[in-house]
Amino acid sequence: MIVKVCDTIMGAGKTESAITLMNQDKESRYVFITPYLDEVERIKRSCSGRKFKDPQSKGKGKLENLHYLLSMRDNIASTHALFESYNDETISLIQDGGYKLILDEVFQAVQTIPISPKDLQMLKREMIEVDSEYRVRWVNDDYEGRFEDLRDMCMTGNVILYNDCLLLWKFPIEVFQSFDEVIILTYMFDAQVQKYYFDIHNIEVQRIGTVCENGVYHFSDTPHIPDYVAELPKKIHIIEDEKLNKIGEMRSSLSVSWYKKARDTKGQPLIKQLRNNLTNLFKNMLNSSSDRNLWTVFKDYQALLKGKGYTKGFLSCNVRATNAYRNRDCLAYCVNVYYNPLLKNYFQEQGVEVREDDYALSEMIQWVWRSAIRDGKEIWIYIPSRRMRELFRNWLNGISHGNTTD
Repeated sequence: MIVKVCDTIMGAGKTESAITLMNQDKESRYVFITPYLDEVERIKRSCSGRKFKDPQSKGKGKLENLHYLLSMRDNIASTHALFESYNDETISLIQDGGYKLILDEVFQAVQTIPISPKDLQMLKREMIEVDSEYRVRWVNDDYEGRFEDLRDMCMTGNVILYNDCLLLWKFPIEVFQSFDEVIILTYMFDAQVQKYYFDIHNIEVQRIGTVCENGVYHFSDTPHIPDYVAELPKKIHIIEDEKLNKIGEMRSSLSVSWYKKARDTKGQPLIKQLRNNLTNLFKNMLNSSSDRNLWTVFKDYQALLKGKGYTKGFLSCNVRATNAYRNRDCLAYCVNVYYNPLLKNYFQEQGVEVREDDYALSEMIQWVWRSAIRDGKEIWIYIPSRRMRELFRNWLNGISHGNTTD
């Protein structure tokens, strides 16, 4: 297996380069995996001569239909959601077909499974056993109920009981190994879960870039920085207002734990202050219409911060690869991102370095690039967290000196 990572900034032509490759390399079969259905349709349109198929929910479901399409040696365009369910039969069909994989955006190859401590204790008593390597085995063969999805995951052998209180799901590395070649399209790969996952499995990657020649993008052996990058520091205007930014001075301000404490505090004064800040920002400072506004907060606290003139401009802080908000130029990024502490501990115990600040920055950049900046237009952004604001400002300063990775 050869793993190539095209780690370049948004707008560098990663997907266009993949389309060029798939159209030109007619000797190979491809599986193209993307987070969103509209990108599936884009691949089908742009590679019409390769006759890409997307699995349908018919018969026994999408996975069964995928297996049929693989057995017919069709090129496949599908989503991350279906990719998660690949099993031994999928692996065998991929190997037999000699497929190559193009993965648009990194894949959450290691995830926590949300389950209450009480339910976990019940499962340990009645449903599961844990071996010496902390791998979970389902022992109740006749079980039917609300944990059927967990049962199926355990039966793959990729669920781990970690710290005696957390179930971790690890995507089977054999899926990646079944492909002749893997190309991953992303930005800031070194800060992503999939990089740590590959490190655990001692998978080496080859870095590649993109280049545009005669109006056509294709992959290159070395990274290429798009011309528009040099103009970014002039087009991204960070709101520098002492009164508005005061709420985020502490390093932990606007983190998940900060919001939980603020919500549970009598009277919720910090929540009210932040909501007032947003109203002041959009209504007075930027004087922007609702169709120009874009804002985010952790999903559980969205309802607490919504307000007149900007509520409908909410976009989840972990969204990737959507173009639906490219007209928005007035932004408010009201989160302070930290790595899941249990996942962080897990990776560190495996000897993997977790680059938490880079992870936070990469999540923010992906969100910002849903806005008008993706079309080279100016944007104004409020970043109340001092930590996130400094990370973003330092990144912009690096860009001005030709550095788009650190």
